[in-house]
Amino acid sequence: MLNKKFFLLGVGLLFLADAFGQCAMCKAAVEANLEAGDDIGAGLNDGILYLMSMPYIAVFTFALFYYLQKRKTPTS
Repeated sequence: MLNKKFFLLGVGLLFLADAFGQCAMCKAAVEANLEAGDDIGAGLNDGILYLMSMPYIAVFTFALFYYLQKRKTPTS
């Protein structure tokens, strides 16, 4: 069990640099467009929040169904 946790931690750390790199590139592109007079970045924050909320909604939905299913089964 401990080896599995260390493995998942290691895999997560491998992809951590890529995750931060993408945010910096998006920010630089939007700042450059806004300085040039474009309004491309106006809705970027709303799009990020929308994309970020979907995994949380999915996990909450599965947890709710799991809870309701467990509540239905009789315990002996």
